[in-house]
Amino acid sequence: MDSLNTKLAQLAAATVEANGGTVDFATMCDFALPAYNGDDEDADGIPPSADELRRRVEGSDGFILASPEYNGSLAGCVKNAIDWVSRFRPQPFHGRHALLVSASPSMVGGNRGLWALRVPLEHLGAHVFADMFSLAQAHEALDASGQIMRTSLKERFDETIVAFMDLVEAAKHYPCSKRRWVEFLGEHPNPATERVE
Repeated sequence: MDSLNTKLAQLAAATVEANGGTVDFATMCDFALPAYNGDDEDADGIPPSADELRRRVEGSDGFILASPEYNGSLAGCVKNAIDWVSRFRPQPFHGRHALLVSASPSMVGGNRGLWALRVPLEHLGAHVFADMFSLAQAHEALDASGQIMRTSLKERFDETIVAFMDLVEAAKHYPCSKRRWVEFLGEHPNPATERVE
């Protein structure tokens, strides 16, 4: 595929695998969905492709989303997919770890789109990794094989992926760490503070 973001996603997948992770790679083309409409949901239910995306999100320890920037914001098809998947209960995105990356021919690398994308994901309870990676002038930054040519950028990309993997691994195996940190601050778990558990 010629999509710059697909190439960046493939590069992220390779980095994850090189660092011992298992990848379930997909593109939005794998989840063709009609525009979300509550009346259509009431009449026909949630489309099977949204259920498949939900299954894959729930089957992951964390997900990396490579998304383009459209007119200074997130891509409509990505927002639409989030809207459909959000209709399942329990909420599929709640508590999931996400890393956002983008590639764009522009000078800002799709960064504005990633900031917009954080909003619905964080609203739904996803733990969006603090660092993001935006590859500016991506049409010139990637070589013919889809590799980032500039060594410093490639190192930062790899470091971001590995840092995300480390966080997801820690969250999976050491769930008590967050509770102990909250208790250290004096906020003992109770219904009012349950959202930080």
